[in-house]
Amino acid sequence: MTSTPQVQTVRGPVAASDLGAVLMHEHVFVLSEELRQALPETWDEQEHISDAVTRLKALAATGVTTIVDPTVIGLGRDVSRVALVNEQVDLNIVAATGLYTLADVPDFFRYHGPGTMLGGPERMTDLFVRELTTGIADTGIRAAFLKCAIEDQLTPGVERVMRAVAQAHLRTGAPITVHTSASARTGLVAQDVLRSEGVDLGAVVIGHSGDTADLDYLHQLIDNGSYVGMDRFGLDILLPGDQRVATVATLAHEGFAERMVLSHDASCHIDWFPPGVREQIAPNWHYTHLHDEVLPALRRAGVTEAQLTTMLVDNPRRYFSPSNG
Repeated sequence: MTSTPQVQTVRGPVAASDLGAVLMHEHVFVLSEELRQALPETWDEQEHISDAVTRLKALAATGVTTIVDPTVIGLGRDVSRVALVNEQVDLNIVAATGLYTLADVPDFFRYHGPGTMLGGPERMTDLFVRELTTGIADTGIRAAFLKCAIEDQLTPGVERVMRAVAQAHLRTGAPITVHTSASARTGLVAQDVLRSEGVDLGAVVIGHSGDTADLDYLHQLIDNGSYVGMDRFGLDILLPGDQRVATVATLAHEGFAERMVLSHDASCHIDWFPPGVREQIAPNWHYTHLHDEVLPALRRAGVTEAQLTTMLVDNPRRYFSPSNG
């Protein structure tokens, strides 16, 4: 008898078949944690938790039952805070392990690991594996996937994190999501690095692929076997929403719904922008934009209900299942 694959969430394991409609790239909080602690007047814990609960309840009301949160070290991850929010919202939140850097590794890792002053095994890989198999810090909350990042170039630090993520994937089977720059076509670079480590690219989402309408680039990513993250709906400042919709519709018409996942890359709170600025520069960049505006536009563009279900339900379920189909 085959057991049902289980996906670790902030509230505990959930059967992959019960994830329901999934947004595959959403943050709860993105924080510059050391600055937050240094500037306590900028942060009201209860206010931000209450605001997150309100925003996530609005999302759940659309029918979304799961969000995949790729907030890792480097983005102010605090799964204990997320758990406090999740206690008040009936939503699955899937946590990540990994490290977000677009340049160098943290100094701790500069001095530990292969080729460093102190040598030894790759401590990043060991950390990622522990967070996947035992839990994050002392919370008991286990990550369910790995996250790394590359922007416009493969720096030595970025490459080292990517290879550590690949090794953790090989040891655990956990899938991978990569933050990439579509304009610099660095999804292809990430695929090359991960493939060279032996990663099955079918277990990889190339994040932020939807920031471009370059079908040639997207076809290459898909042909290499990965999912493409059409995951920044609402960030019209990077690519207008109508072009995002048209690109997804074209790929769906070409038969590639099975290789796309949808999301916003939004958050309840991100301290990179002063209060109110995010709403000014990207008024559609919020959790319900997909269901309010994008899905109706995709339907008008000829995307079928079956294809929408494939992108929102079936693909996430496959991604979190051992075969990663």
